Order: sequence, then structure tokens, then C-alpha cells
Amino acid sequence: MEPQQLKSVEAAIGVRFRDLELLKLSLIHSSYINEHPLDAPASNERLEYLGDALLGMAVANRLYQDHPEMPEGDLTAARAAIVCGECLSEAAADLGLGDFLFLGQGEEQSGGRSKPSNLAAGLEALVGAVYLDQGYAEAEAFGLRILKKQIDRIDIQSVPRDAKSTLQEAMQAEGRGTPTYNLLDETGPGHVRTFTIEVLVAGESLGEGRGQRKSDAEQEAAKVALERLGVIL
Repeated sequence: MEPQQLKSVEAAIGVRFRDLELLKLSLIHSSYINEHPLDAPASNERLEYLGDALLGMAVANRLYQDHPEMPEGDLTAARAAIVCGECLSEAAADLGLGDFLFLGQGEEQSGGRSKPSNLAAGLEALVGAVYLDQGYAEAEAFGLRILKKQIDRIDIQSVPRDAKSTLQEAMQAEGRGTPTYNLLDETGPGHVRTFTIEVLVAGESLGEGRGQRKSDAEQEAAKVALERLGVIL
């Protein structure tokens, strides 16, 4: 992608980068580096990790400030609902982010530009790139702006319950401690990986889940645990 094309990305997302290489890196899917190792020595996965943490913090702070009446459990559920893969991919699609991703040929042909997992990962990586380029305040403002629609939903709808939050509340109510999540397996090539994660409480495994994102696998493991415990989600 030429500098002029990256300028088009900047226009679409409403951010002007000091370092265009950071912007480009945020858009590089792991399938692309297999075919273009000289042009793209790394994928956006490390930036995705960074952006995921930043979005979680930014949304948590916004909810805490805007909803002083909301208890901890509801705050946790609301944050999880906003930064879930479905909402992130929706926000990425609203930005037209799929059009700008660097994809390998196979991923391109399989509809990779519209895959929710690719869109969500790209959005998180983009937030991570904004942070490295311009600092936390700008990254926070960017993240809250692109997720405004998803955040506003929480204001007008009842807080959705997610499996991880429900399991945590159930275990703490029983005095059994906080659930922890352990990565058991990671299979497949970089662009189509599947994660297998187990959830444990006080060292006891209560369920396993699988997904193309660790967060999705954790939610699935929590659902299995809730079913096993007879807790209604």
C-alpha cells in the first residue's frame, strides 16, 4: 500500500499518523506475511494485544464515570458486551476497515475482508497503533469514538449478561473463588488458529471452550461450566 493509500485510511478513520509504518503494520494480517515476507516482516498481532487491553480500560473507565449507580457485576458485563468480537467487528465494518487489510491470497479468496475475527483484530491493532503513535489519551479518545454506537446501546438497553461474568458472580457467591482461564491448545496456521481454553475454579476444571479468538474460547468455556453447574445464563 502506497503512502497515498494510507492517507485514504487516515481519512476513513479520522486519525493522522506521525508514523505511517505503524498504521500499515496495524492492517497486516498474518496470512499476508507468509506471501510477502520482505514487504511485511511482522503481522498486526502484537498491536492487537495492545489495543485489546487499551479498549478494555477505556470502556471500563467510561462506564464507571457515566454509571455511578451500576454495581461491579453489571459494569463487568457491560464492558464485556461492548468489547466483544461481534461489537468490535461491527465497529470495524462501520469504518470500512476490511477494505484496507493486507491479506494473503487464500484469505482474500475465502472472504477474509468481511470475517468478523479479522475485522475485530484489525480494529484492536489500529487502537494499539494509535497509542504507540500518539499516546494513551488519543488512543482512548479514538477507541471511545469508534465504539460510541456500542456504548450508547448500554445506556438504553438492559445490561446483557455474558457467561464469564455470570460464572464469576456465581462462584464468588458460593465462596469458591474467582475463575481462571488456561490455554490448553492452539492449532492451525496463524490466520485460522483455534484456541482451546479451560476454566478452573480452585484448581478444578469446570469446562473447555474453543474459538478463533481467546476471548471467544473463554466465553464458550464459561458457558460449558454454567451448564455443568445448572446455572441459567
